[in-house]
Amino acid sequence: MDFLIKFASEHESFRLPEIEALAVLEGVDLKVKEYNSESPFCVVQLPSVEDAKKLLRRSVMAHSIHELWGTGETLETLHEAIKSQTSHLWPQYKEPSFKFVVDSYQGAHSNEERLALINSFSYLPFDGPIRMSKPDNTFTVFELWPFNSVPLKIEHPDSIRLGRFVANSARDIIHRYDLKKRKYISTTSMDAELSLVTANIAHAAPGKLFYDPFVGTGSFPIACAHFGAIGWGSDIDGRSMRGEGDKKKSLPGNFTQYGLKPQLGGFFSADLTNTPIRRRRIWDGVVCDPPYGVREGLKVLGLKNPENATWLIELGVNEWQSPDYVPPKKPYSFLTMLDDILAFASDTLVDNGRLSFWMPTANDEEQEIPVPAHPCLEVVVVCVQVFNRWSRRLITYRRLPDSQVSKSNLEAHEKQRAEAAAANTGTTADDLNPFRRGYFRKFEAES
Repeated sequence: MDFLIKFASEHESFRLPEIEALAVLEGVDLKVKEYNSESPFCVVQLPSVEDAKKLLRRSVMAHSIHELWGTGETLETLHEAIKSQTSHLWPQYKEPSFKFVVDSYQGAHSNEERLALINSFSYLPFDGPIRMSKPDNTFTVFELWPFNSVPLKIEHPDSIRLGRFVANSARDIIHRYDLKKRKYISTTSMDAELSLVTANIAHAAPGKLFYDPFVGTGSFPIACAHFGAIGWGSDIDGRSMRGEGDKKKSLPGNFTQYGLKPQLGGFFSADLTNTPIRRRRIWDGVVCDPPYGVREGLKVLGLKNPENATWLIELGVNEWQSPDYVPPKKPYSFLTMLDDILAFASDTLVDNGRLSFWMPTANDEEQEIPVPAHPCLEVVVVCVQVFNRWSRRLITYRRLPDSQVSKSNLEAHEKQRAEAAAANTGTTADDLNPFRRGYFRKFEAES
């Protein structure tokens, strides 16, 4: 059966990846038949109406899904398609209540034109009452018009379709998790829509364990918890998790606000290179938005010059249990951080578990930071959110079963990592972070 999905008119590169991820998660046989990122409409093939409902029940990038009754370049060809393809369906809609609506993307109609368009479907033998509120069936005329069709006074749409409403998506949950309504956030808290999309693409679901090594105020574990997963997290700055002393204004307080406290596995202070987590295959998903190191350079626990700061080592040995103790930190390479994220995920994800993390990059191809790779991880999809001179990508990987990993490639990768670490002699934030360096130079070519 063919169905039409109406997407939200934003974040175009996230639309299909989310739907395809949900198809895998829900076990739905999905075939995308027609899609263009410049249009919010997508035609897909699904086995049944029930599968269509399953596909969209937790989507946040889609608005709704409709049983497709016909497509045409003109209204006349649409009517011909409906008569030839759907006449066998008409008897079951003869008695129930119904209504018709018009959805014109990039176009507009007067009330008289809209009524005439709806009346052109009068040949359909529907005898039930017309109800504008809560009808049994809603039929929508979807029109796709050229860009700027209204000021250019274009008279006809490029295509026109008729669909019967099947189900809405879960897009309304964006408002529930809106950061403006959250009691505790920081300047780097990921917005609700992209957090929820990340959780969907990463396959967060009941019974799964998800971990964020840069948890901050908990946006990603909260999104994963909404879909039933148990959320865990850590951060090098324990203050971001503990909050302001008020239980409501803390990471656990955010879970409590949404009634998700039972879904909070736990959180602790640590950095990725000094984590107490054992390198065992325990996580079903790792999701994170690591620091970009723009406002201040990236740091990890440790000493830049330990031979010159023996007193700090002694202080740490004696005072590490003190609630006021602040461990020393040393500069951290941005590219090394990306490699460490992949290495951690490869060591701790279960087979087919997913790593989804955000990574900034320049829009200029010559300064673009390549997508990092690891022999144990297969890139599933890369989604892009474009800003002015830079973008950030949501990169999603799948942990390959060990039987599918090349041992020679893995050995070569580990050797390359060791060589890169030895060659990394930078000492300043800009030396260690090509994205930060480009950001402050406005991504102009270096001399």
